Amino acid sequence: MSDFDTLMMRRALDLARLGTGYARPNPVVGCVITHEGRIIGEGWHRQYGGPHAEVNAIAAVTDESLLPESRVYVTLEPCSHHGKTPPCADLLVEKKVKEVVICNLDPNPLVSGRGIDKLRAAGIQVETDVLAAEGRWLNRRFFTFQEKKRPYVVLKWAETSDGFLAGPYFQPIQISGDLARMVVHQWRADEQAILIGTRTALHDNPNLNVREWFGQAPLRVIIDKNLSLPPAHHVLDGQIPTVVYTYRERANKPNLEFVELAEADDLFPQLFADLYRRNVQSVLVEGGPTVLNSLMRDGLWDEARVLRNSKKLGGGILAPKTGLAGLREHLTFGADELFIYHNE
Repeated sequence: MSDFDTLMMRRALDLARLGTGYARPNPVVGCVITHEGRIIGEGWHRQYGGPHAEVNAIAAVTDESLLPESRVYVTLEPCSHHGKTPPCADLLVEKKVKEVVICNLDPNPLVSGRGIDKLRAAGIQVETDVLAAEGRWLNRRFFTFQEKKRPYVVLKWAETSDGFLAGPYFQPIQISGDLARMVVHQWRADEQAILIGTRTALHDNPNLNVREWFGQAPLRVIIDKNLSLPPAHHVLDGQIPTVVYTYRERANKPNLEFVELAEADDLFPQLFADLYRRNVQSVLVEGGPTVLNSLMRDGLWDEARVLRNSKKLGGGILAPKTGLAGLREHLTFGADELFIYHNE
């Protein structure tokens, strides 16, 4: 792998990142086409159901006569099956490109090596696993969904410097600053669903929408085992698609679905299995300590984002006692520090 290959694949990964929140439930994919060391076309998967990255990159090439001598960099193995769009592997074969450099193989069994086989069968040179670790992190939601058959689970909470996330008796307290709250709304737009438990819904009465960022509001996922939430609470207002997981039966309403689970110890495996069937690839968990501690205890999480503010409460509801390893990133937003952990 040359320095040029690394540079071009990194450019393709940067392009892929632009599809975050828009391509879902498809993976984010970027593509760069070069000819004699010069970029002649590039693109990314902009919208679910729209053209894939390879299609957009080829459409950006002004002189297609260069394609038979071109080198194509793509962050995920070109698809080989008909979905909402034709197979990208077929398009690359049709255009007779010379070489294809791939970051990650596609774990989807509908593709999983078949795209590469099509390219090689047509005489196209193929190189794989270029910046594979970076590509896997970028598409971690997609890989987790395909390999573990459940959504990618992101835990999030804000805590004071003395380790509290709410006041006494779950009294809501504004902990994070304005910039940190804006970042949280960006996270909401990035994920397909947002999950809270009964106490958070009851005491905070949150909207769980995206107000301080651009993007689509996530599916609201509420745990309300005994249907104890007042009907007037925001999460039951039908303004945003919402799924309530419960042990009781209740009729559905527009934009509001009640899913009855078996009363057992495996609540979260049941819940995640249902979200998997709905093709929900990621969940941001903004629940309270009961939900957060349960998921951490059972190892049912992939990423934890902990915002810590310099203020002190002196008492109240304790934040989860993490002891988390796998610190991946540490950032500062004014009086807030962000710690991002990855469950290895």
